[in-house]
Amino acid sequence: MSSNSIKILAGNSHPALAEAICKKLGLPLAQINVYQYSNKETSVTIGESIRDEDVYIIQTGTGQDEINDFLMELLIMIHACRTASARRITAVIPCFPYARQDKKDKSRAPITAKLIANLLTTAGADHVITMDLHASQIQGFFKIPVDNLYAEPSVLNYIKNKTDFDNTILVSPDAGGAKRVASLADKLDLNFALIHKERQRANEVSRMVLVGDVAGKSCLLIDDMADTCGTLCKAAEVLLNEGNAKEVIAIVTHGIFSGNAFERLANSKLSRVVCTNTVPVNSNLAILDQIDISPTLAEAIRRLHNGESVSYLFTHAPI
Repeated sequence: MSSNSIKILAGNSHPALAEAICKKLGLPLAQINVYQYSNKETSVTIGESIRDEDVYIIQTGTGQDEINDFLMELLIMIHACRTASARRITAVIPCFPYARQDKKDKSRAPITAKLIANLLTTAGADHVITMDLHASQIQGFFKIPVDNLYAEPSVLNYIKNKTDFDNTILVSPDAGGAKRVASLADKLDLNFALIHKERQRANEVSRMVLVGDVAGKSCLLIDDMADTCGTLCKAAEVLLNEGNAKEVIAIVTHGIFSGNAFERLANSKLSRVVCTNTVPVNSNLAILDQIDISPTLAEAIRRLHNGESVSYLFTHAPI
């Protein structure tokens, strides 16, 4: 790819992913200094000219304490590029922050995902690339184009090559993910089961009911994100104890793993936990495995820059 009119910038949220994307594109990371003053204000200095350039800013919405810092970093970087006369600014946000706050589900609840959309647009972003939005209607919160990529093609490859495929059943840990799991099951020609869960309060599951026959099967729990991992761990117990499953493997797109998630996973009945690298995972947990999605993001950037269709990536995983 010609590097004459494209610049890749990265914040501090996931430098390893930014480097992997640049390696796939055959481009260097642009020089940028993003740091905090002692009073925690964020400062951004771009170290090279980006006038009339096509700029892509890679910053994922993650971090237990740093998520708001990383969001401010992204907004300030977009604004810095806008004031430096960049031709087009694309925010590449593999894991969209505040995506679970996408609707007014109780009195006086904010729709924070809409606020984030407004902030990104106001800062000066012309385009957004993200992956596996928690709720696809978030795309409608923007007045600018949003490409919501899917980890599904990469997950399909993983299931075919690295699991006991002939004795496998897909399981959705909640009713909300049934559509996602049904789509995967259809493409793989596999059966799927469902777990109905009832919550007393957010992030706390009180009761689970299994719908479907999983006896003697290798169960693949499919979800878009794993946060505290309470749902996954409890679902694994239900599948093994009540469903008499052979084993349970969890496959998620965004491995957020906040709080004591790793401790829960280490003590759980899950035989493997698989996530993509949309979010940095700092753990040496033996059962943890990762799927690299940098080729998909790199190909999306290349196609967007060259004015090509991105829809190919909805069904194919680049190597």
